Amino acid sequence: MKFVDETRIKVEAGDGGSGCVSFRREKYVARGGPDGGDGGDGGHVYMIADENLNTLVDFRFVRFHKAERGENGRAKDQTGARGEDITLRVPVGTRVADDDTGEVIADLVMHGQRQMVAKAGFHGLGNTRFKSSVNRAPRQKTLGTPGEVRSLRLELMLLADVGLLGLPNAGKSTFIRAISAAKPKVANYPFTTLVPNLGVVSAGPERSFVVADIPGLIEGASDGAGLGIRFLRHLERCRLMVHIVDLLPEDISDPAENAKVIVSELKKYSEKLAAKTCWLVFNKTDLVLEDEANETIKRVVEAINWEGEVYTMSASSGVGTKDLVRAMMEQIESLPRPKIEMPVEDDGDVGFLWDEYHKDQIANHAVIEEDDDWDDWDEEDDGHVIYARD
Repeated sequence: MKFVDETRIKVEAGDGGSGCVSFRREKYVARGGPDGGDGGDGGHVYMIADENLNTLVDFRFVRFHKAERGENGRAKDQTGARGEDITLRVPVGTRVADDDTGEVIADLVMHGQRQMVAKAGFHGLGNTRFKSSVNRAPRQKTLGTPGEVRSLRLELMLLADVGLLGLPNAGKSTFIRAISAAKPKVANYPFTTLVPNLGVVSAGPERSFVVADIPGLIEGASDGAGLGIRFLRHLERCRLMVHIVDLLPEDISDPAENAKVIVSELKKYSEKLAAKTCWLVFNKTDLVLEDEANETIKRVVEAINWEGEVYTMSASSGVGTKDLVRAMMEQIESLPRPKIEMPVEDDGDVGFLWDEYHKDQIANHAVIEEDDDWDDWDEEDDGHVIYARD
């Protein structure tokens, strides 16, 4: 299935049903009075996180989603049925933002977490609501209010403990293959990795963490070169970043300059992301003499003014990978887990809150239904003339 981590959709909550103007008409009941019912509320639009999904591809084909409208009120004081809600399922880690204002509406980071993204319209009032001592046969009603319409931007941000970054062919995919069961494509050309990959790494009994491998960055990625920098969003939730540097690039480029490119592009994307805990890991130590490797490592550290942790390994042969995994596990366990604030869900329950709404509708939003043919006289209620023979 195609990996899609960003898309735009439009959602529309259901309109509220309008109130009804009706009068009680029964045999032997003259001037029965108003009996028009209220309309029903519209349906809300929700989004729910589903751990069984891993892409937003479904929203590429269906971009408009609308909840059901509330039914209009009916005679005999019958309230219209409420419109049915719709719930859109998205992968865990999806961030929902208003495309017009940029407001983040929901950040769905736990399986089953649900959030309303478009609120339904309220119901209209029937003419029964307008009955009073001075208005015995009201023709007023109110219309249902329109449901909320929103253009949304959906962004999938993978949930991982460790994020790998570096130039193309630095050895990120080889490393994740070596330490987990993930099998990303590995080949001898740039941009073999086109989409992020996740791998679960076991570090002992009941000790594991998730690693994310994103496509490589190149100079000018912030301006759109290569695959750009949009995949960096998948590192925002990581607790530890690992910058992998190739000690022996196949294009004979300078490892120090390569490291500077990654640091520069990371800062251009987000200063906050660049300030995250990050380790510098040098790959292919088994292909370089020890003295030469130490000299290159020293040059790289000085070139980017590195003050963090430094490790060496060989992803292809496995040299140093176990020690690195053990250190990662210890680092992750020492870091506090990010706090997830669960928003208070407004499920649209109205209860007694409708009292104020009703007062406002009656005072300010009533409409008079034109019905020239209506009269309050029922022929069955008319008198009968009885003719008698003398």
